[in-house]
Amino acid sequence: MRTEVPMRFEAFSFGSIRIDGVTYEHDVLIDHGQVRKRKKKASKKFRAEFGHTPLSLEEEIPWRCRALVIGTGTGALPVMDEVKQEAKRRHVRLLVLPTAQAIEALKDNPEETNAILHVTC
Repeated sequence: MRTEVPMRFEAFSFGSIRIDGVTYEHDVLIDHGQVRKRKKKASKKFRAEFGHTPLSLEEEIPWRCRALVIGTGTGALPVMDEVKQEAKRRHVRLLVLPTAQAIEALKDNPEETNAILHVTC
């Protein structure tokens, strides 16, 4: 379901983000205006390889969009090459940015953009 009113990103700091009056203290996935927790358990097996749990194709990724914004925190969230290749295959524009910049990018075209935002580092 698409939202009529753009999402309001009210605050972002290390470890939390507030969207539409709700504070989240974990990574979030935004799919057509719906916010839910990023479930990264499936990607944890790649942690040793990257030094941090990366975003992998093993996770739920909200592909049904024209653009997918990945907020990397301060730059710590690795995005696996397979995710980048899948975005190309699906003709989804992938924007990988520090989370503060990713939030700004989401404001540009919110009805056609989904996101995964890393907020914990």
